[in-house]
Amino acid sequence: MHADLDRQRILLVHPLGYASGQAGHDVSRLANIMPPLGLASIAAYLMERGLQVDIIDCYARPDSDQAICDYVRQHRPAWLGLSCTTSSFLDGVRIAELARDACPGLKVAAGGAHVSALKETLLSDYPQLDALVVGEGEETLYQLASATNDDHTALSGVVCRTDDGEVVFNGYREPALDLDALPFPAYDKLEGFPEAYQLPIFNYPKAPNTSCISSRGCPYACSYCDRSVFRRTFRYNSADYLYRHLQHLRERYDIRHINFYDDQFTFHRQRVIDFCQRMIDQPLGMTFNCAIRAEHVDDELIALMKRAGCWMMSLGIETGDPELLAQHRQNPDLDMLANTIRLIKKHGIRVKGLMMVGLPGESEQSVRRSIDYILKLPIDDLNVAKFTPFPGSPLYENIHELGVFDEDWAKMDCMRFQFIPHGMSEEKLEELFLTFYKKHFRRNDVIWGYVTMLWKSPHSWGRFVRNLGGFLSFARKGKRLGDEG
Repeated sequence: MHADLDRQRILLVHPLGYASGQAGHDVSRLANIMPPLGLASIAAYLMERGLQVDIIDCYARPDSDQAICDYVRQHRPAWLGLSCTTSSFLDGVRIAELARDACPGLKVAAGGAHVSALKETLLSDYPQLDALVVGEGEETLYQLASATNDDHTALSGVVCRTDDGEVVFNGYREPALDLDALPFPAYDKLEGFPEAYQLPIFNYPKAPNTSCISSRGCPYACSYCDRSVFRRTFRYNSADYLYRHLQHLRERYDIRHINFYDDQFTFHRQRVIDFCQRMIDQPLGMTFNCAIRAEHVDDELIALMKRAGCWMMSLGIETGDPELLAQHRQNPDLDMLANTIRLIKKHGIRVKGLMMVGLPGESEQSVRRSIDYILKLPIDDLNVAKFTPFPGSPLYENIHELGVFDEDWAKMDCMRFQFIPHGMSEEKLEELFLTFYKKHFRRNDVIWGYVTMLWKSPHSWGRFVRNLGGFLSFARKGKRLGDEG
């Protein structure tokens, strides 16, 4: 490592994942700019241990290449840390090259789901990277950044090269971190927070708003989910920590609404009861959204959550075809899901359904069953993803036996059909995908629901009008403005 580099400083970067000129047309970005909470959590942890840390979020500020180069030239950090999804990994590699050219001797570490899934393969194929952080990042990156020499082969949770160029992984870091012992994420390191970030359009009543992660991992093992970062573990913050976290956001940043970005918020029932009771007894003037599984809510709990400020619940339904659902998910009970949705609506909470089109085994009939299922339910908002087999998910292991898969990482963002199940075509999937959205959003009760957003979420309507072109293009074609070709 160059002697003039600052060993006490690290720059963390969240890559955009595509050319910055396309950012203004990206409907998924126009509809939702979420803060990189993983990087903000790592930054807070490193700062607590004496390192100087800054974050550049290319997703919130797409034209950041110059800012990255200027930063590494001026501050000469010893390390650049990249947090990468599958679709942003190659952009991360590009940023690594850019930064190393601007600051010779700079070391680059990458982490995130894509990295944790593919491990040694990535370091072998991409010499622009010096190390990979596998699994939970806070302590591993601290050990990496604070090491007094360049030999990292003994560090747990790190993929690195030996002196003779061999790529090695020394196993996962144990034990897992105590989540209640972590500092709150370093939101102040996110330029423009909170105004630079927006929750999904029509998914909140007031601004400013933001996301919060109150657990790590998931106790379930669905076929399409990547479990490579937290594996099969599931940990969560206590109700007290959660309340103090929201109190911090309310007092420091005047946040009015929170989206709990957990795989599922209500798994531990007593935690939710304690948190909600605290929100009722000591109100913060905040509302919240959360994702749930139908198995882990009931009439009493939903009523309490409503009193505590719950504004919307999201449920992963995935498909309305019972046979297809049974192939990919535990507890595949569509009747239970339907009853839970009606129960949530009874308490006056908005419902968002999360669906997929193009799972292995999908057919035209199964998509039409999904459409029929949704049309019979009082769902307010709908998100239909184009199924993508990600590294680290169980399906990925034998995906080529189940259909045609174009593994182009930069396009694996659930906005394109990179996987075509046997018996289907991309054209038919696109047609059914559009039909799905149109049939839902042309329902009278759904249209009326969006009319009521004029007074229930006026901030969302302002965003919708400002970005009307991108939303209408997606509504007509099911694609981003930059993807029509």
